[in-house]
Order: sequence, then structure tokens, then C-alpha cells
Amino acid sequence: MPELPEVETVRRGLAPALEGARLVRVEVNRPDLRWPFPARMAARLEGATIRALGRRSKYLLAHLDTGETLIVHLGMSGRMVVDALRPGRFHREAGWLARHDHVVLHTAAHRVTFNDARRFGAMDLCPTDALDDHWLIAKLGPEPLGNGFHAAHLTTAFRGRRTPVKAALLDQRIVAGLGNIYVNEALHRAGIAPTRAAGRIAAVRVAGLVPIIRDVLLEAIKAGGSSLRDHRRADGELGYFQHTFRVYDREGAPCPTPGCAGTIRRIMQSGRSTFHCPACQR
Repeated sequence: MPELPEVETVRRGLAPALEGARLVRVEVNRPDLRWPFPARMAARLEGATIRALGRRSKYLLAHLDTGETLIVHLGMSGRMVVDALRPGRFHREAGWLARHDHVVLHTAAHRVTFNDARRFGAMDLCPTDALDDHWLIAKLGPEPLGNGFHAAHLTTAFRGRRTPVKAALLDQRIVAGLGNIYVNEALHRAGIAPTRAAGRIAAVRVAGLVPIIRDVLLEAIKAGGSSLRDHRRADGELGYFQHTFRVYDREGAPCPTPGCAGTIRRIMQSGRSTFHCPACQR
């Protein structure tokens, strides 16, 4: 599933084509994805101008001049790809199938296609002034790249928690947008074992996690995200942060930490793979 860097990469790719653009036609080719589309979605979108394109956690937010916001979740395999109105489409060249084109947004100059083979993606419409109370948004924690994510917040959130630190960082109520890949990478850089109870990590080490998490996310965004299975940028190209992974998906490889002679191991936590170095992560 796309994590914050992948969604932010898609947002940045869509912004030049959609911000300030009027939706002249909207195709909705099925009644639902993960759940039913909102009533009259095409009619409510057609004629609207996208005032700004934002992101909250792993959700894309298209703020409309009608007073509504379109919420988009990419799910497991969802892709939003921009095509200028000329022959040829990027996602066709990548082998994507037309039957998975579930929503198509047309502006005067571009076509933006939401293609989702597994149909775990989602879209909803919400009054913009009630967005913070929407059930997908209301319980999210602070953005890890925003001012609300700081040492005091994370220290307080971890205090007394017996849950493993990896699970705590994946809790979207503590910090929004982190997923399995980037939590693995951040914990390795911080030298913290993913199995350690969050409440038993010294405050100074918890505080040190904050800039490390930010660095990992910013580096991933700069690289266009991580393309392992389905992620593509809005121009159809791959991200390449996967080429700089330190631990994720590197089971059996030597630890890249200078002076460490350890080997990357894979364990299972709550049904998900965790990659770490038992020699330098404590």
C-alpha cells in the first residue's frame, strides 16, 4: 500500500495539471471501489474547479470551489496518472488495462485516470469545512513533516506503552502516514530494535526519532517514493527510493551501519515483515 512519500509524490505530480483547473467531464465507470462512491459523484464534480490539491496522511484531497473536497485513497494498487490531451497514454504503455480505469477526470488540457486493479482504493466527497470531522480523517495523528510532530508529542504518545515501537509508529493516531517500509528504515537509522516496547525507550532516543523519520520521508519523496509492486508517479514512471533501502527487503544482507558486522534479519510482527539488524538495533 502506498505510504506518505508515494502519496505525496502523486500529489506533486498531479498538482500542475489539476490545481486551478475546471473539471469539464467526469467518468465514473462503476458504482464502487472499496465502498460505494458518493451519490451523484460525477454530477457533483463536473463543472467544479480544483482550488488546491492537498494531502492528509495517505489521502489525497482535492479542494473544490463548490465547497466540497474530494478525498482519494489509492488503496493497494491504485494509480492516478496524468495524460496531456494527445495520442498515447502513459499507463497503457506500462501495460495497464482499460477495464481498471474506474474514474477519469477531464480538464481542458489533461485527462487524469484513476486505475485500480485490486479495487481497494476509495473516493468520497465531504464539505470542506467539515473535513476534519470526516470519519477517515478525524482520528489521524499529526503529520510527520508538520509542526505538530515533535519530541514532546512522541514522548507523550509512547509513555507507558507496552506495544512494540514498530506497532506504535504504525498507529495512525500517533503519527499519520507512516507505513511498514519507512518505519523499518527509520528504526534502523535510530538504532532502535523494532520489538522494544515503546514505553521503555529513553526519552532522548524517542526525541532522536523525530528528525530521523523526517529525513527518511523527505529522502523518499525526493526519490519519487518506492516502487515495489504497483506504485507509479503521476507521469507513469517508477520511484527509486527502493534502491537505497538499508534494511527493508534485505534479509541476509550485511548491515550498512559503519562498524557493524551484523546481518539483516526478517521477523514477523502482527502478520507483517519486519527487517532489522539485531547487532546494532537495541
